[in-house]
Amino acid sequence: MDKFKQIADNLSAVKAKISDAALRSGRAADSVTLVAVSKYLKKDDDAMHALLAAECYDLGESRPQTLLEKAEYFSKQKSKIRWHQIGSLQKNKVRKILPHVSLVHSIDSAELLETIDRIVGEESLPPAHGLLEINISGDVTKRGFSPRDIIFVLETISKLRHIRIDGLMCMSGLYSANKERREEFAATRRLAEKLTPLCPNNCRMTKLSMGMSDDFPLAVQEGATIVRVGSLLFDGIKF
Repeated sequence: MDKFKQIADNLSAVKAKISDAALRSGRAADSVTLVAVSKYLKKDDDAMHALLAAECYDLGESRPQTLLEKAEYFSKQKSKIRWHQIGSLQKNKVRKILPHVSLVHSIDSAELLETIDRIVGEESLPPAHGLLEINISGDVTKRGFSPRDIIFVLETISKLRHIRIDGLMCMSGLYSANKERREEFAATRRLAEKLTPLCPNNCRMTKLSMGMSDDFPLAVQEGATIVRVGSLLFDGIKF
């Protein structure tokens, strides 16, 4: 089976699981956005073209440099592709990727918020959109704001002019069983609900980026509006 058909089949299978999980939670399938984690692929790999041929235009990258290279390589399709920065973002990489990124999932410090805001202003770019990364599991190896301290970040956000916070992002615990993962996703949803009435005008809690290849159905059932799926999309593909 060639890459184009394999990826199209894998994509259909993932979308079916998203649809089923959404319906189980009383939501429509189209209330969840699938971000294909393309970090596994080289920019000129047939699998990249297969994703686009299957009309999968939300693409997630972990490394800013790789995102930049792919965004430039696919510049002719810029109007269709929505690039998502899903991995850690160092402040010194912000200026290069901001013109290309639709959504930064991994805003994990007040300093990064302020850096993004400043550079958007300096470059006269449209307002940047991002999500606050929450360390919901408490894993010492994970980045992100503590759920206990996130409320204090709202004051920082209220002072920024060039950034729009659309919600929260989290990852389940490294050693969490399914029951614990479900609770972590539910806790993130409840945190967003708690923050909603406290948000300043440039902040809202309408997007929840939760769930990856091994747990996205649980995340959707607990309220995810964005899932980040990689390995399942490329099952059976030889690189």
